[in-house]
Amino acid sequence: MKKMLCLAIVLLISCEKQKIKPYPCLDGTCETKFWIEGPSPSSIDVNNYTHVKWVGVNYFSIKGKLAELNSEYVINKVPLIEVTYDSDYWVIFDTIKFTTPMYSVLGWYNDKQFNTPIPIGNYTYTLKDISNIHPPLNIAGYQINSHACWECPYFPTILGTHSKYNYTPKQNLFLSKYMKNDTAQIFIKVVYNSDIGKREIKEHIFNIIFD
Repeated sequence: MKKMLCLAIVLLISCEKQKIKPYPCLDGTCETKFWIEGPSPSSIDVNNYTHVKWVGVNYFSIKGKLAELNSEYVINKVPLIEVTYDSDYWVIFDTIKFTTPMYSVLGWYNDKQFNTPIPIGNYTYTLKDISNIHPPLNIAGYQINSHACWECPYFPTILGTHSKYNYTPKQNLFLSKYMKNDTAQIFIKVVYNSDIGKREIKEHIFNIIFD
């Protein structure tokens, strides 16, 4: 009798249905789109290179439109989605100059309430050898300092910049007039369902020429 009871329990356990997780995206393909959008003008040539022109603004933007997730992967109306941006272009700072107005303690003011002082001149500060104290900057917006643990298992997670829980991500990337005629690659990785279970990964690469 005991053997029969054990057999019945085993059969019940083995016959229990496992819940099959659905595909992460509602559209069945996780369609993903990214494009470059101002303030710097851009155009795509016949070789599929995107030309980004510096017009005095030190950044350009990449916008995206992501497929919506199945409700199984949305927690409290927050979609479990993550976008990572990276590039192969690093900026090393050498010398930085900036100018600031100088004021006199007994100087003039342009209002009777003495709220807005009138500068008596400008002073230019120069910071040299910045590279010795300032780690290289990836134009995607992150840095790796000398104390980074390259062998640590978490190290890949500090590479790149991230946008999470958003179907319309936007990332600003550094741009300078000194980058003219240089080329760069921008890498974008989208993880549909950044939690456990089924997931879909989409990757995009922008080939950039700075004009």
